[in-house]
Amino acid sequence: MLRKPKGSYHHGNLRRALIEAGLGLIEKEGAAALSLREAARRAGVSNAAPYRHFSSREALLAAIAEEGFRLLGEEIRRAIADHDDEARRLGEAGIAYVLFAAARPSHFNVMFSPELADRTAHPSLEAAAADPSHLLLGAIRDYQEAGWMSSRDPGELQLAAWSSMHGLASLITGGHVRVGRSDPAQLEQIARAVVRSLVPGFDG
Repeated sequence: MLRKPKGSYHHGNLRRALIEAGLGLIEKEGAAALSLREAARRAGVSNAAPYRHFSSREALLAAIAEEGFRLLGEEIRRAIADHDDEARRLGEAGIAYVLFAAARPSHFNVMFSPELADRTAHPSLEAAAADPSHLLLGAIRDYQEAGWMSSRDPGELQLAAWSSMHGLASLITGGHVRVGRSDPAQLEQIARAVVRSLVPGFDG
C-alpha cells in the first residue's frame, strides 16, 4: 500500500517541511494557491526561510514534481518485480501508474502541471520524469520480444499505453470516477479491467 510522507519541520529539515506544506496546500486548495509565503506560514517559518532551498514558486513545484516521479518509478518497479510474464509486467506497470495517481493526487497534478511542461530548466526533475517513461518503454520492448504486437513501433505503443492510463488516472483524480476514489479495491478492479482491454495476453 502506498503511504504518504509524514513529518513536520524541525531543525535541519526545512526543505522537507516546505514540500509537505506545499502538498498540503495543493491538496486543500489546488496548485494555483501555492506560494512560498503560504508554504512558509504552514511550515511555521519566516517568509524569507524558503529561499534557502527554493528560488521561486516554480522551484518548489519542481521539487514536488521530482519527488512524485521518483515515487512513481519506485511503485512501477515494485509492481513488476515479481512477474516474469511480459504481458503481466506491462499490465502491472499501467495499474501501478493509476494507483499512484489515486493515492497521491497532489503529486500527480503537479507532475503534469502546464507550468512544468518544459522541464529543461530543472535538470533533476527532467531526469526523474524520464525514469518511469523508460520503465514503460522497456516493458513494451520486452512484451514485443515475447511475440506480442511485434510489428508496431514501440514508441507508438508507449504513447498509446501512457495516454490510456494517464486518461484513467486523470478521470480518477478529477473526481469523475468517484467509486474508485472511495474504494481502493474497486479502483484496482477498474484499472485491471482497462488494462485487460488494452494489453493482449494480460490475465491479471
